[in-house]
Amino acid sequence: MKEYHITLHETNNSAILKFEANHFLVKQNYEFKNIDEAKNSPLAQQLFYLPFIKTVYISGNFIALERFDIVKWDDVKDEVAQQLVEYLNAGEPVVLEEETSKKVAITVYAEVTPNPAVMKFVANKPIVPTIFEFKNIDEAKDSNLAKQLFHFPFVKEVFFDHNYVSVTKYDVSEWDDITLEIRELVRDFLADGKEVVSETIQVQKSEVETENTSEITYDDTSKQIIDILEEYVKPAVASDGGNILFQSYEEDSKKVNVILQGACSGCPSSTFTLKNGIETMLKNMLGDKVQEVVALNG
Repeated sequence: MKEYHITLHETNNSAILKFEANHFLVKQNYEFKNIDEAKNSPLAQQLFYLPFIKTVYISGNFIALERFDIVKWDDVKDEVAQQLVEYLNAGEPVVLEEETSKKVAITVYAEVTPNPAVMKFVANKPIVPTIFEFKNIDEAKDSNLAKQLFHFPFVKEVFFDHNYVSVTKYDVSEWDDITLEIRELVRDFLADGKEVVSETIQVQKSEVETENTSEITYDDTSKQIIDILEEYVKPAVASDGGNILFQSYEEDSKKVNVILQGACSGCPSSTFTLKNGIETMLKNMLGDKVQEVVALNG
C-alpha cells in the first residue's frame, strides 16, 4: 500500500494553503464550494465538516484549501495536514472518478526553448508530481517513457516537470525531422494512461527531498536567495523547459552557486540569463550581499 506524506506550501492568496502529496490523487481538476457540490468526493465532504473551510480544490497530487477568516492557517494547518495523512493512508477514496477503458483525452504540443538542442513537449494534464532528470537510458530504469525516448538514437537527455517533457537531442538530427515522431510517442504513451515514472522512484525522491530539507540549515541570506529563486526565477525557466536549483551561498566571496537542469543545462543563452537576469535581480533585491552568480550544468 502507498504511504502518503503531506508537504505544506503557501500561495499568493493568504487564505489558500496548498497540501501537496507525494503521490497522484486524481486524474482531473476539481473545485468544491460546499458539501453539496462535493457529493462525489468523500474527502472534500469530510473537510467541509471543518467550520473554517470555504473551498476545496483537488488537482493532480495536491489539495488546496481556502479558509474563512474565523481562523488563521498557523493555528490549524498542522491538524489539517495530519487529518489528510490519516485519511489517505487509510486507503479512503479522494474523488469517485468514473473508470473508463477508453484512452485518456490527451493533447501534446511541441514548444521551442532558448536552447536549440532542447524541445519541450507539453501535455494538457500533469504527468509527474515533481522534477525528474535522466542523462542516459541506465538512469531511466524507473521511467518507461524515458526509456522509450532513449531508444531514439538522437535523444541525448530527458527531463520531466509537472506537465511537460524536455528532450535534448544530439546534433546529428534536426528538429524538423524528429519532432513529430517524439510528440506522437509521448502523446500515445500518456493516452494509454501509463505511468511516466514508477511509484518506487517517486517515493524515493520524496524521501530524499524530505531528508535533505530537514538536514540542511541555511543562513538568512541563503533563505532569501531560495525564496527569490522560487518566486521569480523558477516559473520563468520552467516555461522554457528547464529548472534552477540553489546549491550554496559563499558569504566571504558573496557568490551564489546554482544548478541548471533541463533546457537550461548547456544552453548557449544561459550565461546571458544568469548575468543579466538572475544576478541583476539578486543584486537589486539583496544589495551588496551578492556579487556573482555561478551556474553548474545539472
